[in-house]
Amino acid sequence: MWVRCRRFLILVIFITMIVNVTPPIHTYANEINVSSYSAIVMDQKTGRVFFEKNAHEKRRIASITKIMTAILAIESNKMGETVTVSKKATRAEGSSVYLKPGEKIKLRDLVYGLMLRSGNDAAVAIAEHVGGSVDGFVFMMNEKAAQIGMENTHFANPHGLEDQDHYSSAYDMAILTKYAMENKEFRKISGTKVHYAPNPDSEWKRKWTNKNRLLTELYKYSTGGKTGYTKKAHRTLVSTASKNGMDLIAVTLNTPSQTDWTEHIQMFEYVFDHYDYQVIVPDGTIDKITKKIYKKHAYIAHEYVYPINEDEKESFHVHYRLIKPKKEWKKNTDKIPEVIGKTEIYFHDELIHTMPIYYEHENKQEPSFFDSFKQLFSSVVGVKL
Repeated sequence: MWVRCRRFLILVIFITMIVNVTPPIHTYANEINVSSYSAIVMDQKTGRVFFEKNAHEKRRIASITKIMTAILAIESNKMGETVTVSKKATRAEGSSVYLKPGEKIKLRDLVYGLMLRSGNDAAVAIAEHVGGSVDGFVFMMNEKAAQIGMENTHFANPHGLEDQDHYSSAYDMAILTKYAMENKEFRKISGTKVHYAPNPDSEWKRKWTNKNRLLTELYKYSTGGKTGYTKKAHRTLVSTASKNGMDLIAVTLNTPSQTDWTEHIQMFEYVFDHYDYQVIVPDGTIDKITKKIYKKHAYIAHEYVYPINEDEKESFHVHYRLIKPKKEWKKNTDKIPEVIGKTEIYFHDELIHTMPIYYEHENKQEPSFFDSFKQLFSSVVGVKL
């Protein structure tokens, strides 16, 4: 009896020691709670995912489709062109900016109507003008999706109305938004609260107020985004936010009620409160490379920063891979930077980024006239200036 009690006591003590010594593991799922079926929050600069929930599942996406429609219109270099609105465009179902058949309007204004008021008529008019037809434009949409790595996406129309062959994922929509936000004009349009467009039936201009309540009233750090809704997709939302130099993207799909506003704020605030950009690889000469031919010549042109919390500083490993030295590096009289290898950056043993390593030539400048005169004078009079 005593032996069994002693064994039990030892077991209890051992378990207690494990619980006290093992640090608690905090996951984002414990810190962030969303009712949306799919959700993600991503760093816009590096693509780091801070939180995800069913982020790679294919889902209906509704009008956040229009992010792709907008960026293709912007990249077409036709934003200043005049579009003649077709009857087909004016007959588009759902949300509308009430375009008139035969109306002439700038493509730029259509993109504002698309993003701020989610006009399905604007989407069709854009598709016909940029793609030659709706089908031609949809082909462009899918080509772009494949190009930027949207692996769980297929577009069937430019507006997001119901179609079984029209879907994406929270991750893919974050990737699309990351790509689109690199475009200055897209950022401007996405972050516009009110836009005025010509009205052919009145001397008063149309006034389009952005439907994104995060931008217009709820969240002061909001920089833009796109709303969406259909009966089958339920609520969908893409939003962007910036605070203290950090830019974030959040996506929620299939939200059952208007909780998406607070879910996005919650995700943003958690990341803003817990993460900061840290320099992982500085620019300049790489001191850790000591081999003679590379020493004081191997350098990195731009620093690399990554958003991390306090517990992750020791989770990085940097590896420098150099190619076989070439004699012509030293003989390069043009001083043109040459790639001599690459820097591999690992985070939690996963490769997250690579950067080229350059060979820096000595910068031997020709002496100025004043420097030459000083040398000549010193040699003549024997006095060092």
